[in-house]
Amino acid sequence: LTIPDASKRWIAMVSRIVDELRDSSPDFRFKWDLYRLLFARMAAEPDGGEPDGYDYVSHETGFKTFSGDVVKSQGERLIADFLFLNNVEFAYEQPYSHDVADDNHPQYRPDFYYPQADVWHEHWALDRDGKPPESFTGYAEGMAWKRSLHRRLGTTLIETTWADILDGKGFYPLAEQLKANGLTLDWNPDRPIPGEQPVRHEDLARLMRSFMAHVKSNSLSREDLEARLTSKRARVQRHRARVFLDLYWAVAAKWEERLLADDSVDFEDMLVQAADHLETGPTDMGYDLVLVDEFQDASRARARLARALVAKPHRYLLAVGDDWQSINRFAGADLSVMTSFNEWFGDGPTLRLQKTFRSPQSICDTAAGFIAKNPRQLSKQVESTQADYGTAASLVRVESRDQVAPALAGVLADLAGRVFSGEITAGPSGKVSVDILGRYNFDRDAMPARCPRQLDVTFRTVHSSKGLEADYIVLPNVSSGTYGFPSEVVDDPILTLAMTEADDYPHAEERRLFYVALTRARRHVTLIGVQGLESPFVAELLADKRLELSPLSTVDLSEPCPSCGKGVLVVRRRRNDGAEFLACSAFPACKHTRALTIP
Repeated sequence: LTIPDASKRWIAMVSRIVDELRDSSPDFRFKWDLYRLLFARMAAEPDGGEPDGYDYVSHETGFKTFSGDVVKSQGERLIADFLFLNNVEFAYEQPYSHDVADDNHPQYRPDFYYPQADVWHEHWALDRDGKPPESFTGYAEGMAWKRSLHRRLGTTLIETTWADILDGKGFYPLAEQLKANGLTLDWNPDRPIPGEQPVRHEDLARLMRSFMAHVKSNSLSREDLEARLTSKRARVQRHRARVFLDLYWAVAAKWEERLLADDSVDFEDMLVQAADHLETGPTDMGYDLVLVDEFQDASRARARLARALVAKPHRYLLAVGDDWQSINRFAGADLSVMTSFNEWFGDGPTLRLQKTFRSPQSICDTAAGFIAKNPRQLSKQVESTQADYGTAASLVRVESRDQVAPALAGVLADLAGRVFSGEITAGPSGKVSVDILGRYNFDRDAMPARCPRQLDVTFRTVHSSKGLEADYIVLPNVSSGTYGFPSEVVDDPILTLAMTEADDYPHAEERRLFYVALTRARRHVTLIGVQGLESPFVAELLADKRLELSPLSTVDLSEPCPSCGKGVLVVRRRRNDGAEFLACSAFPACKHTRALTIP
């Protein structure tokens, strides 16, 4: 099995185990729902997270909640979603019941108000040391002023902190305070959610399996993870992490029970046990030379096995890999094994294979410039032996998501027409090969029912395309959003607990995946994007002048945003008078605007 195919089976197994545990254990069900619905979307710091909402009344960006409201911080979203799931009525930032505005303070608006109990609630952005983020100027003074108001005016104040919930005892103290003030909590994880949608069950199962792969590959015990969790260098919230670990160890126990019942061993255990045996036993496999291919996909267990095979004198290791194509972290791959090769195996010569026989130089330069922006990637100068076929990449820009499938059909029809006219030279089969590469399997839905006979068309996911090639590559879903490209499915900081090194560069793994997609092409790459939902990867290529607008587009191209570089300027319409203006497509994370110039 290839890694992507095997991973599907592993994730399916985790999903079945989770279903069984949810049915048999109320405690597991509660913690699973708690993590999936509330904790899974949390960034590592109180001021972290990317705003995804905009309040048209206050004109401020923020975080969308289950109820559809927009709040100012991810901590407040956590509270609001908890209240929603417990059917607790609340008002967000309602003006305080007393007029307390003065020369130094506007009218006070506490975070939450509970009208049924006449109780106010402040959620403070304090870390485990009781300190606010450094960027929150005057925050401590503001806290003191607000507390003094409630004492002086005799109003009831409930207080929580980011660290209380994420590092302390979770929601239990808040729940007790609410109950003590006469409020009833009715926890219902299946309550219909009209606003922002939670993490899906299958995505949390995928995270669980990825965590397992790294725990096993690194031979981590409960004690090891606890030590990492309590370390001062830990980058995860402790209570949140303990909820996840409770779930993980329950799943891991069932996983091991199934292996034992089947008299089987899983892939990570097989590698670890083999490495243990070679490192501690008298066995000598007798190989003078060990060749490891696809070394960028090595886990630490695989690295241990390779090192043990050549541990005796006059033994040699030849590792072949490309760190630019390391895309299997979900299956346990650890890029630090390759980037720290000498620390693992000692000093040795490095031969850079920098000549490609597949893609023309224009695609090489485009892809290399894109991937090399992450300073952690090893430097290379890729040269092509192939002639250029014109520009490397083009963008077909359409008005809406429902136009993606017609746009894909149009791209294929255009290629077929150019083959028929002789503009494009076909291969020996009389056809031109085209691979449609989806970020997800459901991108297959954009495929036309019939493809032109001049083309040999295949749909693949980008993960499964690695090592393959085609004359033309088409990516039908290069957009922003949860399941766009780059994917915004939660890249949970919990993984850092089981990994040796974290890669902090934005979308690091997705960037490598996009590089793989670009370099499958022998002639040209076509991206299909939706106006207003521009992928940051598209914006980056446009800013670098590495992407041209296809004549098949139904929308003109916009310039990259000069403020953030992650979006492009698109036409928006004001709500009050309908006037048009230019705004960044990355809104609400970027609020850059400009007047629309009429020619």
